[in-house]
Amino acid sequence: MKKEQLESEIKEIIVSSLDLEDVTVADIVTDAPLFGEGLGLDSIDALELGMALKKRYGVTFSADKEANKAYFKSVATLAEYIAKTAGINLE
Repeated sequence: MKKEQLESEIKEIIVSSLDLEDVTVADIVTDAPLFGEGLGLDSIDALELGMALKKRYGVTFSADKEANKAYFKSVATLAEYIAKTAGINLE
């Protein structure tokens, strides 16, 4: 799987699982922050997104808040974590 393909899938999951009506996959910048001034997600969104990613890729997230902040920093960091954890070989 190509890195861009995984990142695109994650963007689709973000839009669909969080019911983002005014956001499209194309609107999400891969390296932009998902929280705060970036996409503007909150902790409830993080929980819902984490559950959707677990369902799709079988990955779990740490109870360590700081580790999760690093994983959920951007689509790019989520893709790296998912690839490493789920054993997805990125081209």
